[in-house]
Amino acid sequence: MNKSVIARWGPRLCSRLNISSDIFAVIAAAFFCADSTGFRLLVCTLIAALIWAVQSFVVRYYDPWANRSGVEETAMVSLLVLGLASALWILQVVLPAGLVPMRVDHFFLSLWPLVLVPRMLIFRRLDLLEMPAEEVLIVGSGAMARCTAEDLEDRPRARMRVIGYLRFPDEPEVANLRDTPVLGTADDLEQRLRAVAVNEVYIAGDATRHAQWMQKAIRICERFGVPFALPAYSFRLERARPAVPSAVSDGYLHYVSHAPRPYQRSLKRLFDIFASAAALLVLSPLLAAVALLIKLTSKGPVFFKQERVGLHGRPFHMFKFRSMVVNAEQLKDQLRALNEQSGPVFKIKNDPRITPIGRFIRKYSIDELPQLINVLRGDMSIVGPRPPVPKEVAQYEGWQRRRLSVRPGLTCIWQVSGRNQISFQEWMFLDMRYIDHWSLGEDMSLIWKTFPVVLTGRGAS
Repeated sequence: MNKSVIARWGPRLCSRLNISSDIFAVIAAAFFCADSTGFRLLVCTLIAALIWAVQSFVVRYYDPWANRSGVEETAMVSLLVLGLASALWILQVVLPAGLVPMRVDHFFLSLWPLVLVPRMLIFRRLDLLEMPAEEVLIVGSGAMARCTAEDLEDRPRARMRVIGYLRFPDEPEVANLRDTPVLGTADDLEQRLRAVAVNEVYIAGDATRHAQWMQKAIRICERFGVPFALPAYSFRLERARPAVPSAVSDGYLHYVSHAPRPYQRSLKRLFDIFASAAALLVLSPLLAAVALLIKLTSKGPVFFKQERVGLHGRPFHMFKFRSMVVNAEQLKDQLRALNEQSGPVFKIKNDPRITPIGRFIRKYSIDELPQLINVLRGDMSIVGPRPPVPKEVAQYEGWQRRRLSVRPGLTCIWQVSGRNQISFQEWMFLDMRYIDHWSLGEDMSLIWKTFPVVLTGRGAS
């Protein structure tokens, strides 16, 4: 399997193969664990395959953008298999005896390895051929910049794509390098970071000649919270070697704006997966009741899907229960003069666009519960700065964009500190405090503090 085969057979080939393999695994496990054969088993198997397809689509399991670790993959497979087995068990309890002719416990134990083993050994590796590349920006257009781009794009597992160069003022003007555009000078870095979402900035300069511009680029990346890399060597070395080669494997030292803590962050993601799945299951009666009330009391869809800005400035669609009239976004401009919140955020205490049921679900944050799906999909986390809308981000000051350096969340310090009762500037400072002092213990504390705020509706509007 190579790129030419992928190109010939069409995009997302790996995902389609993975889906086919998993559906076959569901069918095989159902027949293997059947108590009897015949039409009932066939119907039950088709229902199981349909449930698997729906739940894997909802959590975006086959999306190459997910880029999950091995531990996260195991957790997702376990939840999907458990979810399917639970659905079949419920059908077995509710329906007359014999309509679900299989041992559900045996089905779970059979399906889990049939899905997990191919995923880990085959499809995760094939996904590298289709996984979207990480986009990087290179400051510099000289020999070091060109060598850096060649190294990044020619390494098969790096999956990086250079989206442009910003030349240093003393470098010659060129239109493009290696078919990649030169987007301006190093002085345009802030403007470019506002315009496009990048995973990392490589500052490919000579410290003896470009110190002033390199220092300015560092400050901008720090203020925006964008990871950046600096050349590891300021001098030519003939025999000397780094004591820890892996630290400078690409000739650069890499920096981030907050403590990496990779193990804690992996645990945070695992907690997000299991907590959101458990919450969706436990709250499913409430979610169904709210959906029915919305549908019965006002015209329009049950859910409101809105574009928000996520990690590193990448957009995603956030889900909420619809709490306003259908044309609420069009009415916002007419109500702009009534905005009670400072900064770019739009908030009105007695917003006339809110429906009667919407006022209740907003007061107790019930309208936010569908975002548990966003958490399960990886767009959001349980705890993190609230995801802003693109228009708000366009008005951010440079330092405020650093809140985009972490995954957005359902709750954070702002939610437990008064919400709409505090100013936008204070809100931003609270998010920076969370980013700078993040820990798993802090997350657990914020979750614990969120419950009384939600139950009392304190600070909501």
